[in-house]
Amino acid sequence: MGRVYLTTPLLFQSKILCLSVLYLLTTLPLALYVAFSQTGCLFRTPLPLPMPRLFAYPPSYGEHKYALPTTRSACSSPVPFSEYGAVLQEIRDLCRNSSATAASPPSPVLRYLQGKADSFAGNFSAKKRMPFFNHTDGDRVEVPCGFLKEFPIRESDRSAMEKCDGVVVASAIFGDHDKIRQPKGLGAQTLETVCFFMFVDDATLRGLAAHNILTNINGEVDMIGAWRIVRVSSSELPYDNPAMNGVIPKHLVHRLFPNSTFSVWLDAKLQLTVDPLLLIHSLVVSKGADMAISKHPSNVHTMEEAMATARWKKWADVRSLRVQMETYCDMGLQPWSPSKHPYTTDVPDTALIIRRHGLKNNLFSCLLFNELEAFNPRDQLAFAYVRDFMIPKIDINMFESEVFEHVAVEYRHNLKRQDAGAPASTIKKASSRDIKGSSCEAYLSKMWGESND
Repeated sequence: MGRVYLTTPLLFQSKILCLSVLYLLTTLPLALYVAFSQTGCLFRTPLPLPMPRLFAYPPSYGEHKYALPTTRSACSSPVPFSEYGAVLQEIRDLCRNSSATAASPPSPVLRYLQGKADSFAGNFSAKKRMPFFNHTDGDRVEVPCGFLKEFPIRESDRSAMEKCDGVVVASAIFGDHDKIRQPKGLGAQTLETVCFFMFVDDATLRGLAAHNILTNINGEVDMIGAWRIVRVSSSELPYDNPAMNGVIPKHLVHRLFPNSTFSVWLDAKLQLTVDPLLLIHSLVVSKGADMAISKHPSNVHTMEEAMATARWKKWADVRSLRVQMETYCDMGLQPWSPSKHPYTTDVPDTALIIRRHGLKNNLFSCLLFNELEAFNPRDQLAFAYVRDFMIPKIDINMFESEVFEHVAVEYRHNLKRQDAGAPASTIKKASSRDIKGSSCEAYLSKMWGESND
């Protein structure tokens, strides 16, 4: 009968190896616990490898001061992002194809009203603006779309803007109200494909010079990290209101960058934290949309936003807000309802706008800008009016506000807004008894659920 021999496993024959395994088993749970307690998650959504720091600001500038709190999760993304290399190649192919067809564009195309006028966009009446909403006549109609007065930028900047023939990320700071913040999360080849342009006025330039950030006032090319700085002469700007001047690059980006295929608009209070190519691909290209924009986190109806604008003093002339809303009610604007699907709300958050340049998007932008010149730069108030009445219909991906919070960080403005209008204590909530005889009576009754229609 054979004997059975018991041998010590090789793992335990080496004291050093044994101690190493024991150390690993002891420290791994602790390391996982620390990682989870600090970030709230163990694994994050994969993004392209980050680039080195784009610009070193002096401590006095405080580019990261006053970030607004958010409830976003760092663990997972509410929007799926494709692999960076595949996205980069697809966006480049789309831009090349767009450039190849630019010489012989398909019909219909959008033609712009040329000439000179007393205002930047002609300031047409509501009845004169309305016929431009129907673009079924194709290229026989010239649409007013700004630039009937000069937009004062240097020729070197204008030339660079025209050469940006792929993707542009644009922003603006007028009145030194915000900081220039560098985008985060950029892929290794993004700066070769994407142009970053920041429009600034004289007040903003003085603020930058005070921190020794931009002092070469005679330079032809001004760069701050990823951003090319476009100087706009304050004395020659078309509007007295800095906010109205700011909506020129915000909503007429397709005219300032006529050869770009895609654009990302970023209010200067935001810092982009996701590569713009991933945003364009996930929110516009993969959805077959002309535009992607966030839903407002709380308001659904245009009139709700108008009331909030007056209540929180976002626009001082409350009477003009009422005139604007009554004009839209006269023209047939209705509160949001399921009948407006696929549009899921009437109120966007316009701080981040992602666009595919083309007839529908460009027409929408022109029509919206004309409304802003006619009334005020609060672009959320005219959004549904333009969208609902324009033909052809624009395809808009209105994503959830959680997506917005995941792809950008919002900061407070540098300056406090001065109080305007009536004190908050004197503003009362409107009711159906207050609007008898108004052209918006039926709108408000439907919004409040008091209508039998």
